[in-house]
Amino acid sequence: MVTPSEGPALCARDAGNMAAAVSCVARCARRSAWTALLERSRPRFLCTAAGGSGLLSALHRRGVLKEVFPESAAHFELPQLLQSGPQCVYCGFDPTADSLHVGNLLAIVGLLHFRQAGHDVIALIGGATARIGDPSGRSAEREPLSAEALERNVRGVRRSLQQVFGHHELLAGAGAPRLGAVTVLDNAAWYRGWDAVDFLSSVGRHFRMGTMLSRHGVQSRLRSPHGMSLTEFCYQLFQGYDFYHLQQQHGCRIQLGGSDQLGNLMSGHDLAHKMTGQEVYGLTVPLVTSTTGDKLGKSAGNAVWLNRDRTSPFELYQYFVRQPDANVDRQVYLRLFTFLPEPEVDHLMEQHSLDPGKRLAQRRLAAEVTKLVHGKEGLESARRCTSVLYHDSLQALEQMSDAELQELFREAPFLELLLEPGTTVLEACRQARAVPDGGRGFALVTEGAVRINHSRVTNPEQVLIPGQHILSNGLTLLRVGKRNYYILKWLNL
Repeated sequence: MVTPSEGPALCARDAGNMAAAVSCVARCARRSAWTALLERSRPRFLCTAAGGSGLLSALHRRGVLKEVFPESAAHFELPQLLQSGPQCVYCGFDPTADSLHVGNLLAIVGLLHFRQAGHDVIALIGGATARIGDPSGRSAEREPLSAEALERNVRGVRRSLQQVFGHHELLAGAGAPRLGAVTVLDNAAWYRGWDAVDFLSSVGRHFRMGTMLSRHGVQSRLRSPHGMSLTEFCYQLFQGYDFYHLQQQHGCRIQLGGSDQLGNLMSGHDLAHKMTGQEVYGLTVPLVTSTTGDKLGKSAGNAVWLNRDRTSPFELYQYFVRQPDANVDRQVYLRLFTFLPEPEVDHLMEQHSLDPGKRLAQRRLAAEVTKLVHGKEGLESARRCTSVLYHDSLQALEQMSDAELQELFREAPFLELLLEPGTTVLEACRQARAVPDGGRGFALVTEGAVRINHSRVTNPEQVLIPGQHILSNGLTLLRVGKRNYYILKWLNL
């Protein structure tokens, strides 16, 4: 590696003249200055608190917390503040889609841990900041959202947050310690009264260009082919003002965010501290990645959504059941995404290691996350769908609703049909357009390519029998070949 002190000599030798050496000295000096600035402001890991018994120590051991800002807070100030009485903690979620996803879940879980410890939490929806676009972790600027799309996204994100908070409260039970209050806000509410001149005059004067340029997210974008727009560069001002506003209006002194939000957290800390003189704190949760190292999110094209209309309880459940052992062991998802006590997690991992093929850890993880996101009913639905799809359970199929079947077989046609007396297997297949007309359709049945409610049928002239071909819920699950499903709903039973 070339050090800053070696850089000028090497550049001069390669260029062969004094002008190149002088130019390189300047470049190396600037690079050294940026590096020093970044190192001075970089938060440290919470390792010093790991051996303690407080909330921060417990969350650090679980892997839920990664870094704290400012550094000294991990030692004394923040633990003492949390022990002094209920505090207010907030985390922001920009509505860039109409649902949150698994990549957002760890930040929500972080808020829930604070709530479970008796602290009040605020989930802040960025109805205003989503119009600007957070540049963190992105190589190009986001596409602007229309007013209609933004309004739809705000509603969807609010639904994601409210359902998880609501299910967590139900799962905690009546005998649990006092839970902190939950507030869901939209930052569009306090930006409507600002104009650009007033905002820059009141807020912008507290920011310094050198500090803003030193942020890792800004540096990486400035070096990218797309560069960075002024709009994106100013995102730090709005994110910082959010912290100050919540501090003033709600007494909020702690902000939680993903580790890719570190620069934004630092901006918020700096602004709030400058404008009030009061110390505030930033905490980060680690980014959850796939086995290939990609961040879980819609930008990476691998989003698993929290809202049921985007990802069903069954799909969410199966996502975690299918997690490879490498993820379960390396990131210990049971500690990250559930509220199971650490001794129970250790015991589960020991049992899992005895026979990994049973996927004991994955199945418990999937159950806990599905309950948190979709409630106990959602978990029951996921298990019914699992029994229907992978275990050919007729009982589970008979218990399923129309909506569950359509979630399970998203690509399957759903047809509502009138049952005529004497309707045969072949006629039902043709009404569903599951087999072609003529001899080929007849042959598909006789050759055993058709299954009704998991059972193979080979007689095209067999009359449909309620209780066998038509379940008590009025449904028939028709399959032709290995993957072609059709859901028939009989209306006149």
